[in-house]
Amino acid sequence: MTKSVMKKLPEVTLAFWIMKIAATTLGETAGDLFAQTLRLGYFLTTIALFAVFVVTLVIQLRSTRYNPFFYWTVILSTSMAGTTMSDFMNRDDSTKYLSGGATSLGWGPQGLGLGYPEGAAILISLLLLIFLGWKLSGMTFQITEIVTFRGEALFWSAILVSNTLGTSMGDFLSDSSGLGYLGGAALVTGLLLLLVALMKVPAVPNVLLFWIAFVLTRPLGATAGDLLTKPVAKGGLDLGTAGSSAVLLAVLFGMMAYAQLKERRAAVPTPQAETPRPQRAGRR
Repeated sequence: MTKSVMKKLPEVTLAFWIMKIAATTLGETAGDLFAQTLRLGYFLTTIALFAVFVVTLVIQLRSTRYNPFFYWTVILSTSMAGTTMSDFMNRDDSTKYLSGGATSLGWGPQGLGLGYPEGAAILISLLLLIFLGWKLSGMTFQITEIVTFRGEALFWSAILVSNTLGTSMGDFLSDSSGLGYLGGAALVTGLLLLLVALMKVPAVPNVLLFWIAFVLTRPLGATAGDLLTKPVAKGGLDLGTAGSSAVLLAVLFGMMAYAQLKERRAAVPTPQAETPRPQRAGRR
């Protein structure tokens, strides 16, 4: 899986997965920063971050070539929106994260209280419907062959839902499974290593492994984000959402800048040695 995903997406390499985990971890800490630390609540934060996702997606879709900043900004926006969308679906209608101003403005319910199993079932069904529509459209699931606007739109729809699903899985592992933040992260890491081993098995399609890995890196980011930000009494490191988000943002933007530099260098044609011209025979 080292070929280009499409002319507007990066190569799926080890650096790709490192940036994906960094972006999803930042999505967890940044989503919690807006909804909890800044006390905007899940409802208002979900609307705002979904609007950010739409804006970044439009920029990406209108781009005519791969731009690391465009691509990874969409990944980050889907991770942030997925965090609060999952929390809004799964948690109860508590207003403990709301500021007084938001409460007086009446920004709707703060949670639907579906719970992790029902929320995950809804998201899995929605993801399967996207893949079914993808199949019925006649377009291949082979990500190296996504070259149309409709194919890219389906691609990003699947990413948004998979990131939301991954958040629910990560929160379930951290909060309800008994594994805790570190145990949940260790479990997901083990599953990802298993997928790496399965890449050597010819009978297992790489496309399937890609999407499973894409979903699983989200709960890894969710558990890692919770490990960084949650109180020590709950098994976290209590580094805070603001500080953790700032560090992760710096790491992600540094890697994006490096990827941008590589793209520019690759776009510069390599000068070729000139063929020496034949010498004319001199007059005698």
